[in-house]
Parts: sequence; C-alpha cells; structure tokens
Amino acid sequence: MITRSAAILLALSFCSLVIVGDGQTRANEKSVGIFEGDGDIGEVLHQGAAEYNAATGAYTVSGSGENMWAGSDAFHMVWKKVTGDVSLAADISFLGRSGNEHRKAVLIIRQTLDPDSAYSDVALHGNELVSLQYRDEKGGATREIQTNVSGPKRLRLKRRGDFIYLALGDQQKEMHFSGASIRTSVQGTFYVGLGVCSRNKDAVEKVRFSNVELASNLVPVEKPTLYSSLERISVASTDRRVVYLAPERFEAPNWTHDGTTFLFNRNGHLFRLPVTGGEPALIDTGFADRCNNDHGISPDQTSLAISDQSQEGNKSIVYIVPIAGGTPRRITQRSPSYWHGWSPDGKTLAFVGQRQFNHEDNFDIYTIPVTGGDETRLTTAKGLDDGPEYSPDGKYIYFNSERTGHMQIWRMRADGSEQEQVFADEWNNWFPHISPDGRWMVFLSFEPGVTGHPPNQNVMLRLMSLSEQSMSGKNMSEKKITVLTKLFGGQGTINVPSWSPDSEEVAFVSYALVPEDSTPAK
Repeated sequence: MITRSAAILLALSFCSLVIVGDGQTRANEKSVGIFEGDGDIGEVLHQGAAEYNAATGAYTVSGSGENMWAGSDAFHMVWKKVTGDVSLAADISFLGRSGNEHRKAVLIIRQTLDPDSAYSDVALHGNELVSLQYRDEKGGATREIQTNVSGPKRLRLKRRGDFIYLALGDQQKEMHFSGASIRTSVQGTFYVGLGVCSRNKDAVEKVRFSNVELASNLVPVEKPTLYSSLERISVASTDRRVVYLAPERFEAPNWTHDGTTFLFNRNGHLFRLPVTGGEPALIDTGFADRCNNDHGISPDQTSLAISDQSQEGNKSIVYIVPIAGGTPRRITQRSPSYWHGWSPDGKTLAFVGQRQFNHEDNFDIYTIPVTGGDETRLTTAKGLDDGPEYSPDGKYIYFNSERTGHMQIWRMRADGSEQEQVFADEWNNWFPHISPDGRWMVFLSFEPGVTGHPPNQNVMLRLMSLSEQSMSGKNMSEKKITVLTKLFGGQGTINVPSWSPDSEEVAFVSYALVPEDSTPAK
C-alpha cells in the first residue's frame, strides 16, 4: 500500500505541485517547444493542456478557469524562466466560435506561478478586445489599458528595463506600438509564456499560438521614440482606454461639455478629436501659433481660452477665440500669463501670472473679467502658486502651492479669502481638477524628490472625495484619496480641466519612450 507521502513524492518525480492559498498550480516541467513546462494556475475544474507541432511551429493550448482578474487568476500557462529584457510575439486564434466573449488568450510575463502573482499580459478577448492587463503587487487588484485596435493579427509583449510595451501587428506582421505601456513591478527571475482562460469555470477553451517568437537578452537601444497616448479612464473601474496615439509630443486634453470631443495642443497649435478616436483637426487660432498647454472651454461652449507665446518676446498671453476658431481677442495686458480656470457664470477667468513685487518675481494667482480690464491678485505667498480652477458652484478656487516647502493642493474663496491646505502628504501634487458634479478632485502626483512638473516622470493620477463629510474632517487621514492609475507622464498629462460632463471619466495623456525592434544579444 502506497502512503499519502509516498504518493506525493512519486507525483513530484514527474511534475511540481505547489499549493498556494485556496488555489493551486500544477506545473508540468516537461518542455513544450521552446518553453520549459506548462500547468494550471489557480483553481480550475478542468485540467488544461499544451501541444507543440514541430512541423508547423504552432502551440495549441487549452485552458479553463473563472477569470484572470482582481486579486487571483485561474488559467493554463505554458512558461519559461528568464531574466532581463525579453520580447514575446505570436499570431493568436481561438479554435471554435462559441464561448464567453471575455475568454482570454494571453502573452504573459509573471513573477511566479502563484495565482495572485504580480504580472503583465496582453490579452486577446473572445470579442476581439485587446488590452494590456497587469497586477502591480502580489494579491493586488488587476488593472487594464484597452487599445483602440480590435482583433489584430499579431501581438507582442516586450519588457525593456522597468517598462512593459504592447505592440500589435497586421497581416504582414509589421508591428506598431499600441499606446499601452506600464512600469512593471516584475523583477529578477520571472516567467514568460502563453496562457488561456475560458472565463467560465465549467468550460474549456482551445487557442492556437503560431509564429511564436521569444527573444531575451535584447540589445540596448540608445535612442527610443517618444509616443503620446490620449487616454480616458473610468473613475469607477479604473479601466483605461487609448483613444489616439502619435509618435510625437502632444499635451493637455480638454473634454467638451457636450461629451463629443477632445481638444489638445501640439506643436503650438490646438486640435479637436472625436472622443471615439480618429484623426485630429486643426483649430484656427490666427496669429497665435505658439499655444502652450493652458487652454480651456467656456461654460456655454462658445469660446476657447488659450495661452499663446507668439507675441511680446514669446511671453505667454491669455486670449479668447471662438470655439470653432478665429481671430484671438487679447485678455491679459501683462505677461507672462497662463490661463487655468473659467468661472461657472462665464464672466471671470483665473490665471497664473509672473509679476515683480519687492524685487522678486512671483508666480501668483489672478482673476480678470472675460471682457478684459484690470487683473486682481488673489495670492501673495512667496514661491509658486499654480493651476487655479473654480469649483462647479463658483464658491472656491482650487490651486497648487509650494508655500509649505513642496507642492500641495490648496483652496480659497473665489475672492481670495480663507486660503487653506486641502490635505498634506509627501508627494508633489499638481493641477487639481474638480468633477462637474462637485464630488471629486483628480490631481497629478510626482514623486517626493521631483521639483516642478517636468516631463517623462513616473507619476500618479489620484482621486479625492470632496463630500462635505470628507472636507470637514480635522484629521487629514480622514480625507479619502485613492490612486486612479500610475503612468509615465508629467508635464502635459493633465494640465487643464479634462473631466467628462457626466463626471464618470477623466482624459489625460500618457507618454512612452519606446525602443525600436532589436535582436537578441550575442
């Protein structure tokens, strides 16, 4: 009679069995093509399998599992242990047209084979949605960046340094960056491979991965290409979606009040873009051809405030132009001046101006009638005050100030009285934007050691509740702040108001320094 212990030892002579929490991993260490083994990750009712056809070079992987989401996964994976920079590409096709529309075939990079491991993958769903999915830490939440391409022929997941990049390909296998990238927490030795999740614990899905290319020890790239991605993020789910992508720098999306269009600046000009994507259209701003990233839309959506640097020694001046374009009308007589906010009644603009007082050049917050005239100084603190924006009821102006030693979020009455710090923490916090319903504030957080708001930084978009209960709490820790997303960005990401009119989404720009395709090191 074989004892239980002996049975386990016998099983381990053929495979590795690891029990992890409520789930389990059955890892078969027999090689499958270029991979070292395969196994079920997490709890599955039906054991998966993997086959390699040496004649065609294709892998057929079957997998069950409830999902790959939240804090734990259940799927079948074909894997190989690697270190350093790695690239995995494949053509992917589901075998059979039935099944859950959110069943997933993935190319995946995973820290461990534990069900709750940190990971990044490119997932092709049954409904042809393609997204970059990731879990930053063991047991953490799964997040997603959806691409604007449906059902591509070929997919590639690439790790370069601390970043993961998703590329998509056409029938000719030409690969293009998708606009989806993240900073990865997967380090050291990790697993790379193929995976299948049926998205139905009672079903098994079968997927063919062909033309599989796995490269490691990639040659360093000296001059990566800068890409800008205009994205939208859901406040409720934190799901991100790429709307528009270009291999150049553009910045600062506004969301029109009718919900149909984004406005952004690029190369000194302003453009409009449908929120569903497409090609941007130039907005005529006349002589103002050096527009910066401080621009916004009037409450009645008839006019556009711009900040342009084409006149008077290239110092920024605030103008008003018709929303459809036209000749700019000058508002601020003194410069430099940078627009940031429009009062809800449409009568007043809030802006940042650099003026000399007591032989010091201070950046302070001012207001001015939309018809022009005298400016009113609202802040007098030494150093930089920036990013003024009215609350939807017009009672407050929110702004960021470095008067305490590093950049924090403040607010004051619309006349400049009762200036108070909203919360305090170690991050450098910029550009508070208030949702149209007045419930939320989104803002940009730089790491503690960062000065100013430079480009190409690891930053966060964070969300704070503005309920009366939250705002009246004497203890700063009572004010609930959550991370909407982490990204590579900074200057240009969210300089201006960018809430959707229903207060459910925020538009922003992420950036990526994408290495060119390269071959493995010798």
